[in-house]
Amino acid sequence: MLVNIHEAKTHLSKLVRRVAQGEEVVIARHGEPVARLVPYRPAHGPRRPGAWKGRVEISDDVDEIPHEFRAIVEP
Repeated sequence: MLVNIHEAKTHLSKLVRRVAQGEEVVIARHGEPVARLVPYRPAHGPRRPGAWKGRVEISDDVDEIPHEFRAIVEP
């Protein structure tokens, strides 16, 4: 659904109800889209400890400085 800014200001409550039901509303200025109203969805669910277990491997030398970089970081 495309609405102009004046209509969006006048009917914001109605538009928010439609968006809450899953519809997307595009707000336009002089016929050019400038914003979207979309249903709110949390970016991520709650974090779970151990969720990456078995999917990530960390090598034993993860904290060692590679030979070619030692001259840069060591005095």
